[in-house]
Amino acid sequence: MRFLLRRGIFYLVAAFAAISLNFFIPRLMPGDPASIIFAQFQGRLDPRAMESLRASFGFVEGPLHEQYLTYLQNLFSGNLGISVSRFPQPVGSVISSGIGWTLRLVGVATMIAFGIGMLLGILAAWRRGRFLDSSVLPFFSIIGAFPFFFVALLMLYIFAMNLGWFPLGHAYDINLTTDWSSWTFIQSVLTHSLLPALTIVLTTIGGWMLGMRNNMIGVLSQDYIVMAQAKGLSEQRVVFNYAARNAILPSLTGFAMNLGFILGGSLLVEIVFSYPGTGFLLLSAVNQRDYPLMQGIFLMITLAVLVANFIVDIFYVALDPRAR
Repeated sequence: MRFLLRRGIFYLVAAFAAISLNFFIPRLMPGDPASIIFAQFQGRLDPRAMESLRASFGFVEGPLHEQYLTYLQNLFSGNLGISVSRFPQPVGSVISSGIGWTLRLVGVATMIAFGIGMLLGILAAWRRGRFLDSSVLPFFSIIGAFPFFFVALLMLYIFAMNLGWFPLGHAYDINLTTDWSSWTFIQSVLTHSLLPALTIVLTTIGGWMLGMRNNMIGVLSQDYIVMAQAKGLSEQRVVFNYAARNAILPSLTGFAMNLGFILGGSLLVEIVFSYPGTGFLLLSAVNQRDYPLMQGIFLMITLAVLVANFIVDIFYVALDPRAR
């Protein structure tokens, strides 16, 4: 419990630092979002509206510490500001429009890749030199070594353009309306997500498999594994209850980082497949200099990484008695 308390305090301090940086960095930049919007209207906006625009974005006149307290008050009340590129839509509603698509695509694909990679890595280490270790692992490692966008474009060219098995992009058929009670809409969503999800799985599974295989080889040389085998325990129990339980611990940290960055979307896959997730929103925000939206997405990613790492610390305590 003391270990979790220390880790919890550490993550709270890290979260406070991230929130503070999210406030100060945009104010060190020249100009502000209100000036960008004023320029976009090309003289059609009354100059007297500038102060109201600055106030809506949190760039008000006054001492910096008062602005900081106002920023914290707005943040804890769920107010992330107004999006420049989608003015006057709030940043929170813009992010919420893309986060569901990202969680369904990138989240599910990452968990599938992690689960399959861990299982294949365990089996490859236990039966070294056989088919999984000598053929499957090199195959996935080679695919993972290619640039991610190259694999995505190759998948899109072969399976979407040439064979026509999958749609070229987007999250669902543009002729349909969003209706999760309609099986036609759900089927369209699944069809559009299969190819980008398959791309994520194929390009990441090799890393998980290789990492778990190397961890397993180190654990299998330990004395307690030899002792478990000498006691006559079943092969399945030795592999999964003794070896894999300890070998998976280092991989959990990497998995926690990936879970946190899921909220940021897999940027390249969402760009190649025109998938309307948070990664696509982030690219749009950068291109249109939408600082409030960039701030909101960066803060969301940072907090998600911290929360995911804290959850993994809880799993560490449950899986590893040494942490207790």
